[in-house]
Amino acid sequence: MTPLPLAVLAPTALAFLAVIGLSACKIVKTPEPGTDTAIASGEAGDDARIAALLDDTLESQLLPLIRETAIGVADLSAAVAAGLDAAGAAQGVRGAGAGAAWNFAVKGSGVVIAANLESRARKADLDTDGDGVVDLTLQLGPVIKGTSLRDVAPFYDFNDFRDQIEFAKLGRAINDRVSPMVTLPEGDLVSQTLGFTGAVTLKSASDPWLVTVIEVTR
Repeated sequence: MTPLPLAVLAPTALAFLAVIGLSACKIVKTPEPGTDTAIASGEAGDDARIAALLDDTLESQLLPLIRETAIGVADLSAAVAAGLDAAGAAQGVRGAGAGAAWNFAVKGSGVVIAANLESRARKADLDTDGDGVVDLTLQLGPVIKGTSLRDVAPFYDFNDFRDQIEFAKLGRAINDRVSPMVTLPEGDLVSQTLGFTGAVTLKSASDPWLVTVIEVTR
């Protein structure tokens, strides 16, 4: 059998290699700037997706929800003392997962017994019933613990998020957005009377009240 000339074999081999190369490659279309597909899928796009979600919902839905559904601190305290689950079912929102805490929008006022404004996690302890004893603590930011502001809103559903990591990022992003909105009266807060609106998370009726505020008034 006469071997094929090299001039014939070379183009044939190159064509075969080209076919193999194309079959091994995945062609990915570059998204147009400004389109939804320009936001990366998966964890890499979490920040952009969450920012867009909060642009759409924080001031138009979350803050109005808290203001409109906030329960007076005395009324909420009495309801919780009578039965946390009953109070939660009537006036709260339960977090995701079995045994999750109840979250309530709450409002009230009280005299500041103690305050720490030096830390980045600023706080004020309030007496709300005039007995001289601290009834609750206001979280004033900028560092805020917990996810009360996220979990008090039923429209932030865990099942709409990729996983617990993305859902946790939403909670932190809400806290970071709301904290700069909170303004405090000038001077020493101790002995001043402050009004507040915010959210509190309770897993048991005996839990201390740590209220994450959306606004403070004097």
